[in-house]
Amino acid sequence: MAEFVYKARKKNGTSIQGVLEAGDRMAALAQLQKQGLLPVSVEAAAKGKTKSRGLRGGQSSSGLLNLLPQSTRDYFTRQKKPGMKELANYSNQLANLLKAGMPLTAALNSMTYVGSKGIPTEVSRQLKQDVVEGKSLSEAMSRQPVIFSNMFVNMVRSGEQSGALVEVLKRLSAHYERFAEVQSKFKSSMIYPTVVIIVGLSVIFFFMTFMMPKFMEIFKSMNAPLPATTRFLMDSSTFFKNYWWAVLIGIFTVVMLFRRYIQSARGRVAWDRWKMNAPIIGNASRLNLFAQFSRTLSTLMQNGVPVLVALKITELVIDNVVIKKAITDTRNAVTDGKTIAQPLAKSGVFPQLMIDMVKIGEETGDIPGSLQSLAETYEDDLQTALRLMTTMIEPILIITMALFVGFILLGILSAMFSLTSNINR
Repeated sequence: MAEFVYKARKKNGTSIQGVLEAGDRMAALAQLQKQGLLPVSVEAAAKGKTKSRGLRGGQSSSGLLNLLPQSTRDYFTRQKKPGMKELANYSNQLANLLKAGMPLTAALNSMTYVGSKGIPTEVSRQLKQDVVEGKSLSEAMSRQPVIFSNMFVNMVRSGEQSGALVEVLKRLSAHYERFAEVQSKFKSSMIYPTVVIIVGLSVIFFFMTFMMPKFMEIFKSMNAPLPATTRFLMDSSTFFKNYWWAVLIGIFTVVMLFRRYIQSARGRVAWDRWKMNAPIIGNASRLNLFAQFSRTLSTLMQNGVPVLVALKITELVIDNVVIKKAITDTRNAVTDGKTIAQPLAKSGVFPQLMIDMVKIGEETGDIPGSLQSLAETYEDDLQTALRLMTTMIEPILIITMALFVGFILLGILSAMFSLTSNINR
């Protein structure tokens, strides 16, 4: 492949210039025409000048990066994993371009100009380069594992093999859009409780550190016996004021030890199991995992991904080691020739509804359809569970904060009443 420096005009008359790669000059002209550009000049790039001219034309920044040290280049070219919403938008945009009749290379080239938040334009540029060199789109995507997961790559591969790439990309977009919506609702339900906790703790800390010492000066000046609650508050305030740094270090140490514990194999199992069975949040956590399992496995099998590969990809997608272990056991059992429903039931993790629906799917030959119905059921139940969880958490937090504030007020008021009664005597 040779590199060509070109100057061209867009349909609106805007002049652009840049660098592209093609087999010869005629192929380069054809690429520009496919992109809807009017070529003005196309010349073979002089060796050693390609990168800098490409940068001036807005096509590549690699020339500038090559001038930097390797560590600095690694920093600037490091890829960040996109969110589900970004993947949904990218899939939808690429599907729309292909549906409009664009060749794959032209569509990928256009993706470098179409805004896709969260996915750098360099990703599409590299995909186009790999496809031009003869690789399939799925193979090109597999070379960028940070951006495109195993699920994404395998579904694209199935779309290429079946000749239904546009439909597969649309399904991927709908899949990630649905998950992004569920994820957003899950996070939104935790905003109010988090704000209440932060505000409540901040108020208590401010009172104990700054306000309570002022009351202490008044109480000490009266030289009168104080109630036990007031003495406890005064001692606590003195400790916070003099050893606040020790409190912060203690909190930091506990948090770091906890994080280290849940990152260990044993701790991760215990933590993930607790999240599934915890009061209030446990039901929502389980429904979210079951919906994710059903939706992912259904989407993969609907697009022709073999069941063992689909189970392996689903195992990688699920972020709960208890469910992961159950999926691994199921995949090993299916390898031995058993049905999916039997090992799912044996794991003791999945609910009876899922096992029965999978069994019906096996009997009717439509496991993906049964799993899709399950996913819709669990997603609807998850929304109800999230509303119930929020409804239950709000009064619990309010009552807890009210008890803390009430205890503080009790300590101050009881001291004032005690001092007043002593003065009256």
